[in-house]
Amino acid sequence: MLRDVGFALREVKTFVASRSPAGDGWRELYHRKLAELDQRIARAQVARTAIAHGLACPHEDIFECSNFASGVAAILEGRSLEEAHEEIHSH
Repeated sequence: MLRDVGFALREVKTFVASRSPAGDGWRELYHRKLAELDQRIARAQVARTAIAHGLACPHEDIFECSNFASGVAAILEGRSLEEAHEEIHSH
């Protein structure tokens, strides 16, 4: 079950080892996994939005789209996809 919700084998081992009556280490592992999943979900939502925008773009050639060009430039400058998207749509 833990593998099905995203835990690596190493994390399952840590979980099993921390399940002693006096141990509370499994809670810390759960908190870390929740934070990791929240980050993955946020990245997936940004990627979904970017793809949806690409589908809605009125340009026949995506390379002619100024928003696409601005996004690529922002990513090449070291910004994340989320930061690039925010920058494009803040103007």
